Amino acid sequence: MTSKGSAAGAPAVPLHPDPEWDALCDSELLPELSHAFGGPYHLLLPHRFDANVAAFRAVLADLDVPGALRFAKKANKAAVWVECCAAAGIGVDVASVGELQQALGHGVPGPDIVVTGPAKADDLLRLATAQGCLITVDALEEIDRLLAIAPAARPRVLLRVHPPQQPASRFGLTGPEVERALHRCARAGAALRMEGLSFHLAGYAVPPRAALAAHLVGVCARARGLGLPADLIGIGGGFPVDYVPRAAWRDFLAHQQPAHYHAGKTFHTDDFYPYHSPTPGAEALRALLTTVPPGHHATVAEQLRAAGHRVLLEPGRALLDRAGCTVFRIQGVKHRPAGDAPPGRPGEQPAPYGLLTVDGTSLSLSEQWFNSEFVPDPVLVTPAGRARPGRPYPACVVGASCLESDVLTWRKIIFPDRPARGDLLVYGNTAGYQMDSNESSFHDLALPPKVVVESIADRPRWRLDRRTPH
Repeated sequence: MTSKGSAAGAPAVPLHPDPEWDALCDSELLPELSHAFGGPYHLLLPHRFDANVAAFRAVLADLDVPGALRFAKKANKAAVWVECCAAAGIGVDVASVGELQQALGHGVPGPDIVVTGPAKADDLLRLATAQGCLITVDALEEIDRLLAIAPAARPRVLLRVHPPQQPASRFGLTGPEVERALHRCARAGAALRMEGLSFHLAGYAVPPRAALAAHLVGVCARARGLGLPADLIGIGGGFPVDYVPRAAWRDFLAHQQPAHYHAGKTFHTDDFYPYHSPTPGAEALRALLTTVPPGHHATVAEQLRAAGHRVLLEPGRALLDRAGCTVFRIQGVKHRPAGDAPPGRPGEQPAPYGLLTVDGTSLSLSEQWFNSEFVPDPVLVTPAGRARPGRPYPACVVGASCLESDVLTWRKIIFPDRPARGDLLVYGNTAGYQMDSNESSFHDLALPPKVVVESIADRPRWRLDRRTPH
């Protein structure tokens, strides 16, 4: 049964049960690392990344669709994921010289790297062309720039299509621009290799993705009529992650209110990431490929097979599902009496709650800086392991900076017992976009190190991630 919450705190939103993380929380590893680093840190589990890669590959194999995986590097800066890509024989999606250099430096060959982004810098195009990377063209002039920058290198390109379902998007080529780009690529002849088309859609709905993928099959047919290879269709990322149980997410959305948050803060439910998904990760790919789009008589997978196309996937968050967590140490507990709390529903009395100040900032939990909140509950870990039930205590989690807005969790989480200075808070499943999208050394605080846990069977073994900070 789930809680509907009260003025004391919001409904609980626990992550899905995970015995492996529970074992880590009960081990001595977390407090030892907290003591060693003297601040927050991120834990990374590369074997979880490998399992997610295998799940996507299994769907492609089940549906007999040739495909290529490219990890969206922007989802996490750690080098270990690139090392996993090199070991598994999958590629990386990059958008800067630094990301490209890291991918190459950690063993991913140039032909397995996709370079995306708008208005790419000349040095990025030059390096990508020299290494044989696949370059996603976002504007017509980029074709001419590529031919001028590397006239003898025969750059490999993928035309990014402007999504008609999202007319306000600033990315991609419109319908008429795609036609002009096809003819421009055809005129270039052997100086350029146009390998296909791609798209990226915001949100996580399957039908518009399936419809656009089917549309690109037809565009590729026109490209082939002009003598272009055009055998690759990129469907981007946007494969959702299922963080929390359905009932918990449903109750949270239905019952959350300003009284559940520090200072009576309000959030629009549409701004939250959909932390529950019935068809996450690789199953979302299966749903897309088995959809028959309106106006068609075959599934997307059947159309790809019939046309002899390969599909290109660029997941980020979905490959990092359950592959990392973020650990903070509580360095102060401030109790707010009932009179300082905003009222709840009519008839409810304000309730006291705590403010837990941790040894870092909300810049290391990025969702909070997008007018949103990282909703899943953190786990309280005491010196003896995960906190056991005692006297429930509602509290928010705030950062160590001097900014009022530096709040990791505005919501009053009802902890199983009152936290104390020196306890740890473990935010689970943060590897996808949460760890470093907005990290900063504000106040001259050190950036949280990334710790790779390579074995957790009996005694956890760890090492620092090999990425060299800029």
